Amino acid sequence: MEVIRRQPDTKRGRAEWFTGDVYLDEISPGPHVKLLSVHFTPGARTAWHAHPFGQTIHCTEGLGLFQVAGDTVQPLRPGDTVRFDSGEVHWHGAGPSTFMTHLAMQEVADDGSDASWGPHVTDEEYYPA
Repeated sequence: MEVIRRQPDTKRGRAEWFTGDVYLDEISPGPHVKLLSVHFTPGARTAWHAHPFGQTIHCTEGLGLFQVAGDTVQPLRPGDTVRFDSGEVHWHGAGPSTFMTHLAMQEVADDGSDASWGPHVTDEEYYPA
């Protein structure tokens, strides 16, 4: 058994991975599974990215959006859980005028990686016509 005490410091999301203000609370750092509570301010979102073993997100509060490459933007509401498949390119974040928090869980590869990051989601992608 291992008890992991809450990490005391909330970390700001890296600008190369997020648009807008995003804050991360690490619940479990691994070594095999990473679990985060991710807090998005209105309009904030991830860049396009994929996970080697997939990712599960669970919205705990607020209203958000997500999209898989080639598909339409979808709403994300409290209680919704979304499972992205291994290598599936996607993004997720808050709605344009709402905060959103979700839990994010993904497996960690042997080399320590848990995501591969792509370009930022453009305003045209985020605000579909």
